[in-house]
Amino acid sequence: MDQGTVNPSMKLEDQGITGLGYVYYNRSETELHEAAVAAGEGVTGKGGTFLVTTGKHTGRSPKDKFVVKTEGVVDTIWWENNPPMDPAKFDALYADMLAHMKGGTYNVQDLFGGADPAHRLDVRVVTELAWHGLFIRHLLRRPDAAELESFVPDFTIINCPTFKADPEKHGCRSETVIALNFEAKLILIGGTEYAGENKKSVFTLLNYLLPEKGIMPMHCSANHAPGNPVDTAVFFGLSGTGKTTLSADPTRVLIGDDEHGWSERGTFNFEGGCYAKTIGLDPEAEPEIYATCSMPHTVIENMVFDPETLELDFDDDSLTANMRCAYPLNYISNASETALGGHPKNIIMLTCDAFGVLPPIARLTPAQAMYHFLSGFTSKVAGTERGVTEPEPTFSTCFGAPFMPRRPEVYGNLLRSKIASHGATCWLVNTGWTGGAYGTGSRMPIKATRALLSAALDGTLIESTFRKDAYFGFEVPVSVEGVDDKLLNPRDTWADKEAYDTQAAKLVTMFSDNFEKYVPFIDDDVKAAAIG
Repeated sequence: MDQGTVNPSMKLEDQGITGLGYVYYNRSETELHEAAVAAGEGVTGKGGTFLVTTGKHTGRSPKDKFVVKTEGVVDTIWWENNPPMDPAKFDALYADMLAHMKGGTYNVQDLFGGADPAHRLDVRVVTELAWHGLFIRHLLRRPDAAELESFVPDFTIINCPTFKADPEKHGCRSETVIALNFEAKLILIGGTEYAGENKKSVFTLLNYLLPEKGIMPMHCSANHAPGNPVDTAVFFGLSGTGKTTLSADPTRVLIGDDEHGWSERGTFNFEGGCYAKTIGLDPEAEPEIYATCSMPHTVIENMVFDPETLELDFDDDSLTANMRCAYPLNYISNASETALGGHPKNIIMLTCDAFGVLPPIARLTPAQAMYHFLSGFTSKVAGTERGVTEPEPTFSTCFGAPFMPRRPEVYGNLLRSKIASHGATCWLVNTGWTGGAYGTGSRMPIKATRALLSAALDGTLIESTFRKDAYFGFEVPVSVEGVDDKLLNPRDTWADKEAYDTQAAKLVTMFSDNFEKYVPFIDDDVKAAAIG
């Protein structure tokens, strides 16, 4: 039985998905929430939130993600980063998943990936769990009723957590599987309740499709000056670098906090919502995100809560440190209504350097920007993971390697071309340690970081006097109003200058060793910008 608003000529049976029980098309947030509670998937929390746990999978399963090796993509996929699946194995997987779904109740959400109508992806998401429908309805963009009645999906995602894959039969690694078939325009997800797989599958699709149109897909946050979308800034950064916090500037308009495209028309958000980490969330430092944790239909994922009072514990990571909340973008008061911006005027690459070597801010040439973009550096610190006793470098190319189906140089060259065409200024910002490595030095003062970013975004920093860094070759401001001059030269903050030199040389070698794999694929100017 079918219910809801849908294109009458594009129901699931029109796609060959038959034999299901109840199919609910494009339910509202309230309907999905109520259905999830009725099915025992979770409970209603304070303020009307939805509280849920995801079982053994509390994060993505990158080793269980595969791309089907069809003729059309064999020469364009970065296979070293995207394990292949045989097309025949995928066909068996699809047939077995459809058989498993027979007679079941499913929710369908027809949604847009991308705020720019000229470049959006029309995505149908079929979910076994009602709360997965609520989650993806928050995270993607919602068509109106008229658009739903003529909606034809470009790609379809089927998410069935109770389906367990057979590694031998289906050509995968375990009972959990995420399989992308670009030729069939189909993604299958099984064996995991973690909702982030839905969101990141759409991001991976856009990362593959948009470069063919000359559009740069970016794992970044973005904002613009009030009333001036031309003054747009994007913030690249891995987890722990401050991407969400620094881009959520109350003096600027938030375009989006995670995934964007850069087209010939400017910047556009891929999403309609946010998926924010909540561990240690501070109501004073991040009041808007904190407030969403008591708003209607916000999905609170894997947070410990009091079963009687329903009070959330933001510090208890006994389920996972990857506790999150998912909510629509309009829950943030300074969010853009259009989720559109101009061509980035400033590009910020955030890193958390636990070695205490990098300056708090540095200006990059376009070639240096490509180098640091391909490097995607941050660092783990002692105590964050078992066996980590001193800072360890983490290099995730393009600041999002798990979601990059094409080779990194494709995205790097796009970025460099966009910078050259539109004159963006690029900055490397270190939110990590100063005065020594982790354990000896101290965390970069957030007040100094904000002052430096403000000067970069309002254009005053570019007028400063700069020095060339002896180790990395980029330009570092000598003096900035409101910031201790000593902080701008990391060597001056170390009591033992020789120890700094040793640590800096060590980090340069780490960068150089990591970058070797890209050298055969890059131009001479980027090779010249390479350090070490």
